[in-house]
Amino acid sequence: MTEQADYSILDQPMVLSFIFYPRRDFTTAPANASDYLIPVERDVSVSCRFYVHSQRAPSIIYFHGNGEVVSDYNYIAPIYNQLGINLFVADYRGYGASRGRPTFSNMISDAPVMFKAFVDILNENHYSNDIFAMGRSLGSASAIEIAQRYQKQLKGLIIESGFASVINLLLHLGFPAESLGIADAEFPNLVKMRTITIPTLIIHGEYDSLIPSTEGKALFDNAASSNKNLVIIPNAEHNDIMLVGMERYFEAIKQFVFG
Repeated sequence: MTEQADYSILDQPMVLSFIFYPRRDFTTAPANASDYLIPVERDVSVSCRFYVHSQRAPSIIYFHGNGEVVSDYNYIAPIYNQLGINLFVADYRGYGASRGRPTFSNMISDAPVMFKAFVDILNENHYSNDIFAMGRSLGSASAIEIAQRYQKQLKGLIIESGFASVINLLLHLGFPAESLGIADAEFPNLVKMRTITIPTLIIHGEYDSLIPSTEGKALFDNAASSNKNLVIIPNAEHNDIMLVGMERYFEAIKQFVFG
C-alpha cells in the first residue's frame, strides 16, 4: 500500500484559509439519491450523496471544488444520470453535514476511506463494480490519490480543472507559496500522475484564470497511461466550464466511460 506523503506544511492556518472555503449548506436529497455519513475518525464523519441511475450503471466517485458542497450537485447529477452514470459525491470535513475541520492532510487521508466505503455500498447493494474516480479543482488531489492507490479497482481517472503543483495553485490563489519552502515544485499531483497507468481524461477551460490550462496540460503530459485524452473547453473559465462547454464536457465524459 502506498504511504501518504507529509502534507503538514500545508496545514498551517494561513495556508488553509486560502485552500478551503467550507460551507455548512445541506439540502434534502432528491428522490433518486441517498445520503451517507462516512466515519473518518472518532466523532468525525464526512457527508456523501449517491445519485443513482441504476444498479448496472457504472459509477463515478466525485470530489468537488473548494467552495462547493454535495447539495450543489442536485442540479448537476441529473446530467450524469441521463448519461447512464451513477454519481457519488463526497464532501470534505467541515463541509455540508460533515463534522470536523478540513486540512490538506486529512483531505488526502480521508479519500481512501471514502473510496473503500463506496465500494462497500456498491457491493452490499449489488451494484456494478465499474468505478471511475473524478476530481474537480481542489478535488483533483483526492481523485489522484485514489487513482494512485487503487488502480486495479478503477476503470479510469477523470480530472477537471485540476492542478499539477500545489505551489502554482497557492500562487494563483494569492498566497506567497515560496515562503513555505517546498523543495519539490511538482508536489503532489504531478509526481503521482507518473505512476497512474489507468485510462485518464483531463478536462480544462481554455481561459481558466484560477488554475490555468497549462496545469491540465502538465497533468496530461505526465500521466503514465497509454490511454489518455486532454479536452480543452473553448472560451471556458474555471467556474463556468460546465455551462460554457456543456455539450463537449459531458460528451467527453460519456465517451470516456462507455468507450
